[in-house]
Amino acid sequence: MRDYLVAMLALPLLFLVWVVVQWITRQYAMRHPEFGPPREEGSGCGSSCQCGSGGSCKKQK
Repeated sequence: MRDYLVAMLALPLLFLVWVVVQWITRQYAMRHPEFGPPREEGSGCGSSCQCGSGGSCKKQK
């Protein structure tokens, strides 16, 4: 029962922490536009290239 309660509290807490981290990175990107847009998860190298659509990209991982 204790393991169940720990899991039920830990999972939403981890989700909340992840949302806060994303918010912080977006705020940082707004304050520092010289670094370009923040890279969202699964979006390749940002909105400036066509990595996700099969195009060539010079900034791949």
